[in-house]
Amino acid sequence: MKLYSYFRSSASYRVRIALALKGLPYDYVPVHLVKNEQSSDAFRAVAPAQLVPALVLDGPEATTLTQSLAIIEYLDETHPAPPLLPADALGRARVRTIALDIACEIHPLDNLRVLRYLTGELKVSEDDKNRWYRHWVETGLEVVERQLAGHPQTGRFSHGDVPGLADCVLVPQIFNARRMDCRTEHVPTVMRIFEACMSEAAFSTTQPSACPDAT
Repeated sequence: MKLYSYFRSSASYRVRIALALKGLPYDYVPVHLVKNEQSSDAFRAVAPAQLVPALVLDGPEATTLTQSLAIIEYLDETHPAPPLLPADALGRARVRTIALDIACEIHPLDNLRVLRYLTGELKVSEDDKNRWYRHWVETGLEVVERQLAGHPQTGRFSHGDVPGLADCVLVPQIFNARRMDCRTEHVPTVMRIFEACMSEAAFSTTQPSACPDAT
């Protein structure tokens, strides 16, 4: 497999974690988003939306997968051990809810192309752009905290005592939150789970600073 990734992309980090949890080898192909390498014709041929991550499969199923959650669920279906989703339908729904609260409600408002539009097209100041970023991350994480705190199925990790899909999505969002000086003291359960995740090799060895393209 070949993973097109950018070290600071939280969506790419989600997939790197999942691949590590599954113990699956892959070739890392960097795509520098700040340098606009995603806009090249070569990358457009790989990923029509010109977004990372993109996972290129080899062998008889040779194809390219995009969208991090779709990639992770494909990996879970084709390499079921260890599972990233619970065995029961209600548990799977809960885990997907937590993951989507981050991937759909926080991340899209704060990704690079949105921030560039704010400053480039709408002439928003750098300070106001950062206020925008922090507002949506901090309020979004508060929702996740309410999903996790005191819930009987919250364990050492987001759902039980083994890491899964929700944790693959949660950890990269905290990395971005810290990088942008977002408050996190109001989400103690989220941060406890984050620390538990970072004690696991699958999360620590795939973090942005460990990537080949980290600068």
